[in-house]
Amino acid sequence: MKLNEIRDNVGATQVRKRIGRGIGSGKGKTGGRGGKGQTARSGVSVLSFEGGQMPLYRRLPKRGFNNPFRRELVEVNLGQVQRAIDAGRLKPDALVDGAAMIAAGVIRRERDGVKLLAKGELKVPIKFSVAAASKSALDLIVKVGGQVAFPPGKPERPTRGKKIKRDAAEAQAKADRAKAAAAAEAKAAEAKSKPKAEAKAPKAPKAEAKSAPKPDKG
Repeated sequence: MKLNEIRDNVGATQVRKRIGRGIGSGKGKTGGRGGKGQTARSGVSVLSFEGGQMPLYRRLPKRGFNNPFRRELVEVNLGQVQRAIDAGRLKPDALVDGAAMIAAGVIRRERDGVKLLAKGELKVPIKFSVAAASKSALDLIVKVGGQVAFPPGKPERPTRGKKIKRDAAEAQAKADRAKAAAAAEAKAAEAKSKPKAEAKAPKAPKAEAKSAPKPDKG
C-alpha cells in the first residue's frame, strides 16, 4: 500500500452544495429556505411547530394524578350544628344525618356524604351518622357525651364506558329475575290458599231400555 492510494470509504465525504448561485444551479433563488416570511429568516424557529404535522406535545398522552374514585364530601363544622340546635331547627335527641342537616338548612346538598370538622363549640350530646369526621371533631363529640356512627361500606364508585352499560344490563337482568321469582311465588301462594275443588259425585249409570219380547213364530 502506498500513501497516494489511501482513500476514504465510499460515501464518507460529500461535496458541499453551493446554494444561492442562480436558478440554474437547482439551489438558487431562495436557497432552500422556501418562500418569504418569518421562516425564511435565519435564527427564527416557531415554538412546537413541526411543519403542520401533529406536534409532539399533542401526540403524547396527558400525565398526572386525577383520582376518578374521589368522594366529594360536604364539610360541616360543629359550630354550625350547635347554632341550628339553638335556633330549634335540629333536635338534640334525634339522629343527625345528612337528611336532617338539609331539612335544618345547615347544608344544601349531601353529595357523597357529610364530614364533621371541629371548628366551633358543641354543648349538647348528639348522635351523628356521617360519612367522615376529623379526629378533633370526634374528640369534642365524645367529650360532651355524643356518638358518631359511620355508614357501612363505601359509596359506589363512578364507572365509565362499557362498564356502565354492562352494570346496567346486569342490574336489569337481576331485576327481571327477581320480578319473575316474585310472580311465581305469588302464583304458588295463591294456588295453595284456594280450597280444593270438591270431588264430583259419580254419575248414575243410565237405565238400559228393556226390549219387548219377540213373539214366537209357530
